[in-house]
Amino acid sequence: MFNFITEFDTSLFLAINNGWQHPFLDAVCPWLRDAKHWIPFYVFLLYLSWRYYGKQVLWIMLGVGILVLISDQFSANLIKNTFERLRPCNDPLLKSKVHLLVNCGQGYSFMSAHATNHFAIAAYFAMLFKKQIPGFWLLLLFWASCISISQVYVGVHYPLDIFAGALCGSAFGYVAARLVLHKTDKKL
Repeated sequence: MFNFITEFDTSLFLAINNGWQHPFLDAVCPWLRDAKHWIPFYVFLLYLSWRYYGKQVLWIMLGVGILVLISDQFSANLIKNTFERLRPCNDPLLKSKVHLLVNCGQGYSFMSAHATNHFAIAAYFAMLFKKQIPGFWLLLLFWASCISISQVYVGVHYPLDIFAGALCGSAFGYVAARLVLHKTDKKL
């Protein structure tokens, strides 16, 4: 069963990494991965937090800071160092087939810290604003998904790395939002 999953994951990786090749995606996907390009979006989330929660914004920012710290350490250190799965661009059997658009890095692949962190942030703010901005979760889901799938497209993660990161990050974000909303006396 495990062999079937890894073979399917590798096939799906190659389908995305090789099959989707396009000059537009070659330019956009590396850009999507870079956190500094998202600073205006993060500022927008800060503004929304202040607008809907006023002085409680400090709890929200503290919550997101702790959330990112926990989700990043969980995915980048605990899980990656436990599973030690090679990145596709470092796998001797696969790296000649990888359409690599960024530095491969020396770290492990499973699970994607980008996916974990961005889905944690997306779930967190989706929960915080679900009453005030009902459809906002769709934008957050799209944002986290684009950043995550770009990890596969640029050649540094398998789809399963992204999927696992998305699930864990979403769970972390949900729990963190529940805790912060409890502290701010807001009801879901």
